[in-house]
Amino acid sequence: MTTASTNPGAATAADPLSLIDVDHVRFYVGNAKQAATFYAHTFGFQVEQYADLTTGSRTEANYLLTQGNIRLLLTTGLTSDHPANEEVRLYGDGVKDVAMTVADAEAAYERAVANGGTSAYEPRTFKDDRGTVTMAGIQTYGRAVHSFVSRTGEYDLPHLKKGGAFAPGYKPMGSFALNDYNRKNPCGLKFVDHCVGNVEEGKMNHWVEWYENVLEFKMFKHFDDADISTEYSALMSKVMASGNHLIKMPINEPAEGKKKSQILEYLEWHHMTPGVQHLALRTDDELHSVAALRNRGVDFLQIPDTYYDTVWKRVEALGWEVKEDHEKIRDLGVLVDADDEGYLLQLFTKPLQDRPTLFFEIICRRGSQSFGKGNFKALFEALEKEQERRGNL
Repeated sequence: MTTASTNPGAATAADPLSLIDVDHVRFYVGNAKQAATFYAHTFGFQVEQYADLTTGSRTEANYLLTQGNIRLLLTTGLTSDHPANEEVRLYGDGVKDVAMTVADAEAAYERAVANGGTSAYEPRTFKDDRGTVTMAGIQTYGRAVHSFVSRTGEYDLPHLKKGGAFAPGYKPMGSFALNDYNRKNPCGLKFVDHCVGNVEEGKMNHWVEWYENVLEFKMFKHFDDADISTEYSALMSKVMASGNHLIKMPINEPAEGKKKSQILEYLEWHHMTPGVQHLALRTDDELHSVAALRNRGVDFLQIPDTYYDTVWKRVEALGWEVKEDHEKIRDLGVLVDADDEGYLLQLFTKPLQDRPTLFFEIICRRGSQSFGKGNFKALFEALEKEQERRGNL
C-alpha cells in the first residue's frame, strides 16, 4: 500500500485522521498458537513474532503473521477476565480490530472523539530504549474497533515493513519449519484491499454516516437490492473509503427476500452482533495465488460451469480483454468482472471456522476499482448452496 503522504507529520498537522497504512488486523481467537499454524499452513503467512508467557506477557498471547504488507495479529486471552475470552465464547474466532497507522495516534483519537466517536480505549504508549508504539481505539459497529497506531524509533513503519519488531515485548519467532516452506513457496498475497462489515437491518445508513462524520471517510460505491439479489435473498451495501482511498469499508445490511440472506445468517451465528464479514486480500497474480492456496487446502466457494458461458462476453462488452488464461480461470473457479476502468479477478473462501461467519476474498485488480458487481448473482447463488447445506437458508 502506498502511504498517505511523503511527510506524514506535516499532513497530520492539518488532518490528524490522514491514514498512512493499515497497521494490522487483530483477531480474537481461542488458541493463538494453533491459529497461527493454520494461517501459516493454509494461506502462506509467516509467523513472524510472538508475545506470550515466555516473553513476559501475563494476560494474553499474541502472534504476528505477515505476508507482503499484510499484518495479522492473533490474540488469545490468558486470564479468565480477558475480553477476548468472552468474545470468542459469543462469536467464535474473528476480527476484533482493523488498526490504522497515523502520525499521531492521540491526535487522531481526540479528533474522532470530537467528531462523535465512542472510545474503545484511551491512548496508551508502549516504550523501551528502541522506541515507542502509541495506540488508541474507537468503537465502530458491533464488536469491531478501529485503533489508531503511531510509531517511533525502531518500531516505526519502515522498520516494521522490513521485519522489525512490532512493539515492545515481542520476540522473533526463530526457527519454524512452516516459515522456511512458505518463503520457498509463496502465495503472493500483498495487502488488505478492503474490509467488509455486516450490520443489522436498517442500520447501514447509520454506520455510513458514522464513517463520514467520525473518521471523515467518503462514499465510494452504493449497491442496492436490485444489484445484489437472487430469487431467494438480497442485501444492500455502501462502500466507504478513507480520504486517500488507502482502505475501503463496504457495509452490508440484509434486505427482504424469500429466504435468509448471507448477512442474516452471519448475524444469527454472530450473536446478532454486527462485525467483520470478510477481509479482501490483494494479489498481483490471481491464478498463482488461488492455485497455491487450493494446493494448501483452502476451501473456496464452488462456481457453476455455466458462469463461464457468458462472462467473457460480459467483460468484452465493457471494452476489456482478460489477459489471463481463460481455461485456467475456469479450472480454478475464479470470478471475473469489469467496469469502465478495467477488470478484476476474485474468489471467496468458505467460512474459516465452523460458524458460518468470517471468510477471506482473494482479489486481483487490472484497473478496476469496483467490487465485482457483475458477479453478485453467481456469488450469491454459490453462497446459498452452502447455506442450504448448513441448514441456514
